[in-house]
Amino acid sequence: MPSIRSLRLITGAVAIGAALLAGPVVAQTTLENASAKYRQDLAEGNPADLWVARGQEMWTQPRGPKKVSFESCDLGQGPGVVKGAYATLPRYFPDAGRVMDLETRLVWCMVNQQGYTHAEATKLTFGNGSRHRSDLEALTAYVAKESDGVKMNVSLADPHVKEMYDIGKKAFFYHAGTHDFACATCHASDDLRIRLQYLPNLTKPAGAQKAYTTWPAYRVAQGETRSFQWRLHDCFRQQRFPDLIYGSDLSIALTTYLAASANGAVYVGPGIKL
Repeated sequence: MPSIRSLRLITGAVAIGAALLAGPVVAQTTLENASAKYRQDLAEGNPADLWVARGQEMWTQPRGPKKVSFESCDLGQGPGVVKGAYATLPRYFPDAGRVMDLETRLVWCMVNQQGYTHAEATKLTFGNGSRHRSDLEALTAYVAKESDGVKMNVSLADPHVKEMYDIGKKAFFYHAGTHDFACATCHASDDLRIRLQYLPNLTKPAGAQKAYTTWPAYRVAQGETRSFQWRLHDCFRQQRFPDLIYGSDLSIALTTYLAASANGAVYVGPGIKL
């Protein structure tokens, strides 16, 4: 006998399928409502919580050749402090001499405090179904969860951060590749979508706020919790661009532009994406 929650998810999936068979105008409204209801039902037991729990456990474990925990890792609020940290990132870290997002900072702590090589720390940045789980995705989910209910507040007062923001904004509108795509191709207009996913207009505060504050997110289609670095990497893949290097300055610049554009919104992640 299926559980009540299972029946709700089946019903939601059927509603989404029915919407796709309707006329274009009816389908758009029906699909949007059905997708929102499906995510709401799934959120009652968000699978991302499993990644959060694993990340929380890893945070206090002595790790790496030096047997050091992440409790010595400073995310901008002081060593080991995670509450509210995600809502202020990216930011400039003097000890590293660069602007970093959460994932880049975690890698820095793994290398400089725990003793991993950079290759070891970034060997598995993204999970691969049930066979291989990424520690970085779990740690990112945990730290992000600790900002749940906190308003985004990425400061542009530091000139290093402002420079990254400006570069990220230019990169967002830069057309290139075999299809002459840009981030703005999909995310600078209203009412666009790809399959079941609506494409937020990231040039407007409301769109940027709604989108950024729900990453990291559990992807139903993949059975994985994904980070924002993954989101950017996958966008580059869909634009037919070369692979975006994990933690590169370009990835940090785009993240800074989008995170700062979400300032003032309450972080509500990890979210759920179909």
